[in-house]
Amino acid sequence: MKVTETGLPGVLLIEPRIFGDARGAFWETWNAERYAEAGLPTAFVQDNVSRSSRGVLRGLHLQHPQAQGKLVQVLQGEVFDVAVDLRRGSSHFGRWVGATLTGEQGEQLWVPPGFHHGFCVLSETVIFSYKCTDFYAPQTEVGILWNDPEIGIDWPVEDPILSDKDVALPRLAELPQERLPSIQDYAVA
Repeated sequence: MKVTETGLPGVLLIEPRIFGDARGAFWETWNAERYAEAGLPTAFVQDNVSRSSRGVLRGLHLQHPQAQGKLVQVLQGEVFDVAVDLRRGSSHFGRWVGATLTGEQGEQLWVPPGFHHGFCVLSETVIFSYKCTDFYAPQTEVGILWNDPEIGIDWPVEDPILSDKDVALPRLAELPQERLPSIQDYAVA
């Protein structure tokens, strides 16, 4: 597998080694030993799968406290996946990175605890998988509006399909700063 640093410390793009022939393809999606060697955690406690249609945008979400690191990948289809550093005190505060993830190529994105995460669907449908380092705790959720101009994510959709919850999320300027994690809470190597 190939592990590439992104423009945000700790956020990693992982590309598997794919073995293909006339029958199709095979690749490894998880190997604790190999991922530990790459500096990724190996203690995941919850796996999630979502299915969405073209134009759906999920995010931007995180949990604080009880943050979840997320190893995300597309099992079928294609998404534009985003991680945002909104940790108070971070020299990268307000910056984001995005990557296209596909079921065909098997790319994964590691989103460390303390980073906001979201994605939008580019294919007709998508099946999206998350490996999480902590359990879902809705009482600790902190979300930011997907199109907050202060963050300025260059989403490849203009009028996405959003949940009622995501439509009502605040802009960064409207969120009390104590609701955001700090760099001390979630420092990354």
